Amino acid sequence: MTYHTKYTMGEAIRQYEKAFNALGDPTRRTIFKKLQNGPLPVVAIAKGLTVSRPAVSQHLKVLREAQLINISSQGAQNIYEIDPKGIIAMRDYLDQFWNEALDRFKQLAEQSEKKKTKSK
Repeated sequence: MTYHTKYTMGEAIRQYEKAFNALGDPTRRTIFKKLQNGPLPVVAIAKGLTVSRPAVSQHLKVLREAQLINISSQGAQNIYEIDPKGIIAMRDYLDQFWNEALDRFKQLAEQSEKKKTKSK
């Protein structure tokens, strides 16, 4: 199993779990999607959402703790943007399944080729 080199195996497991859990909430997925096109202040993030501003702040906190977003200050505003660390942890976790699926596909293709060769 491979994980991003910044994490030990135990940390990576905790990291991808936090990231997947954070994105399990539809409001947090919406917030995360809003940040897809670049950094935004909380006012822009909250615009159009059906939850209160304090609730948006709580969702941002969860996303930040899952290392899916970063926060920086520009004057009096907090600016949020996507943090690749959480995404990398999720991708590394999912890659193990992709690699296994590719290995199985390769084995099936090789077995099929052997059968074709034997039947000729």
